[in-house]
Amino acid sequence: MALSAQDPRDRDQPGPNSSPPVAPRRQSVHEAHGVQRIDDYAWLRDASDPETLAYLRAERAFYDEQTSRLAGLRAELAAEMESRTPAHSPGVPWRRSGRMWASRTRPGDEYEHLVLLSSGGPDVVALDPNEIARAEGAEHLDLGLVEPSPDGKRLAYSVDVSGDEAYELRFRDLTTGADLPDRVQGTYYGGAWSADSGAFHYTLADDQNRPDRVVRHVLGTPVEQDVVLVAEPDRRFELEVAASRDGRWVVVTSGSRDTREVTLLDAADPQAAPRVVAARRPGVEYAVEALPGGWFGTGDDRLLIVTNDDAVEFRLAEAPVPKAGETGDPSTWVTVPGAVARTGGERLVDVAVLAGHVLLSVRRDAEPFLRVMSRASAPGQVSPREIHPHLPCGQIRVHRLEDPRARDLVVVEENLVTAPVWSRVDLDSGARTVVHRTPVPGLDPTRYVTERVWGTGADGVRVPVTIARRRGALQRATNGALLYGYGAYEACSWPEFSVATLSLLDRDVCYAVAHVRGGGELGRRWWLEGRLRSKARTFDDFVTARAALVESGWAVPGEIVTRGLSAGGLLQGAVWSRAPKLWRGVVAEVPFVDVVTTMSDDTIPLTVTEWDEWGNPADRDDFASMLSWSPYDNVPPSPRPPLLVTGALHDPRVLVHEPAKWVARIRATDDPQAPSDVLFRVELAEGAHAGPTGRYARLRYEAEILAWVLDRLGLAARPA
Repeated sequence: MALSAQDPRDRDQPGPNSSPPVAPRRQSVHEAHGVQRIDDYAWLRDASDPETLAYLRAERAFYDEQTSRLAGLRAELAAEMESRTPAHSPGVPWRRSGRMWASRTRPGDEYEHLVLLSSGGPDVVALDPNEIARAEGAEHLDLGLVEPSPDGKRLAYSVDVSGDEAYELRFRDLTTGADLPDRVQGTYYGGAWSADSGAFHYTLADDQNRPDRVVRHVLGTPVEQDVVLVAEPDRRFELEVAASRDGRWVVVTSGSRDTREVTLLDAADPQAAPRVVAARRPGVEYAVEALPGGWFGTGDDRLLIVTNDDAVEFRLAEAPVPKAGETGDPSTWVTVPGAVARTGGERLVDVAVLAGHVLLSVRRDAEPFLRVMSRASAPGQVSPREIHPHLPCGQIRVHRLEDPRARDLVVVEENLVTAPVWSRVDLDSGARTVVHRTPVPGLDPTRYVTERVWGTGADGVRVPVTIARRRGALQRATNGALLYGYGAYEACSWPEFSVATLSLLDRDVCYAVAHVRGGGELGRRWWLEGRLRSKARTFDDFVTARAALVESGWAVPGEIVTRGLSAGGLLQGAVWSRAPKLWRGVVAEVPFVDVVTTMSDDTIPLTVTEWDEWGNPADRDDFASMLSWSPYDNVPPSPRPPLLVTGALHDPRVLVHEPAKWVARIRATDDPQAPSDVLFRVELAEGAHAGPTGRYARLRYEAEILAWVLDRLGLAARPA
């Protein structure tokens, strides 16, 4: 079905005398490489300007008015989702610092609470974010880190109540349940305790929200006395800090999009000089894992290194630990036999060292799996065992593997229609025993079908699409489809279970996930072929995924809505601009859409660190490439498909002016005879980049988005 301005689903039903907001036009000119770009809405960059806030409020009011008629459907969807959400979850325990922990939920709680398990008495609630939110009157709460100390007596945790990702670091005495007076403002993600539990290492960010310092705080001392241990002056790089699995090292990683350097700090000796595993080399990435006692556990301590040095899809190498104050030599790295990516579609991702085994995380042909190597035999002498998902089109991941002495592990499996299942795996035999299934009231997975289809693009590349539908449908193409995509940073869109998906499937709407280039599902090459000047391949792949839905019979033309967030919101903006006639509607959540302007302004958070992903407009060819697909610079003529855009005032990743400018420009280019159906849901209160963090608040948000999707598909008045 071709997009038609006469189809009532292509327009919202306006209320009395309703009209969309009109942002004032104040012309400014951006000039680069002889190209002038007129921007009438650059003034929206100042989110503190009263006129900017007034415009954002007007857009939110217009959105609320235009979607008020969907209130009943929202309530219906939210009730469905809540009825399928278990009120109570006991959590699956894990071991850390010699003690057992679990994350649990209680009826009515928005957030999980952390419990310290006791073998001889009652379990103790170590941290309850619900209590913190109530005490601070916070509608939004996010924990940046939660780290028990090595002696199990303290807990480091950090809190954000606005959504700006600037966390307050706090410390709790687990013997009394009271917080210590020590508090550190403006910290970032990641942290590591000292071996004696007396000090904590954390990161601070610069004015562009780039974590550029690793700092040590000694408990009981003034924060002003905290010492900067590592500083990163190169604005292309960010710092991360974490403890090694055995607690021997504080691991500081300095990384850009394609280059990494690791520094080891002695967790037991704060006076010891740092050790650099290998100096950074452009394009070379590596990550380290401590290998106590070497491969057999009887010799000197070693390191295992996952690296792309001389291996595009990465290899595992064994290396000596550099001496204090020295930098290691990569020529001493020895590839572990049998631990190199084996095919073009395989990617070695990560490594974990346990008491008797080495565990590799691997991807191959759009499937994640695990590879187990025994430390009882020399590498290469025994064939590694592979642990794959049992579920069709499923994913498998390790659950909280924080005990280096473990001789087994717990894995989590799920797919689009099966809620997470936890199983204990015997690493010697490979046998799995289910220890917990997520209880989903009323869920019968056999009512649904999930499978993977492949589309072939114009360049001959095959693009995988994971699909779910209701089994009882009379035919595959029934009430349309919702196609989700991301496609950036080598991130993988593995199939995840959601009760929201069930509400779509029960209305005979197909749900699909496109695994496009720019992501990492088919290896490192999948990312390399969808970044920088090759970015347009991501958008082409998404159109190929849409064609695969149609060709396989899962959907019909004109009945497909698409959705994505952040870089996935950029994807939606690009396909909305480049192929407007293909979509019944487009949901672009916190979309990164003013690409050329943002990447030209190095005062905006993340810009410099993002040049290696999108390109630097100072380069003429990068500029031309980005300009060819940047949604803000390529608004298509009317008629255009319906568009739902979201943004958040406190979002530090995609600043709210990006979606605001885009919506304003779309409205200004409207054909009066065919006005755009575009809505801007801007979050003016506290809220995070990815939306609400509370579990019930998240369901209400999902109900809001899906009500709009169902309305676009003409299903607003039809119950499940």
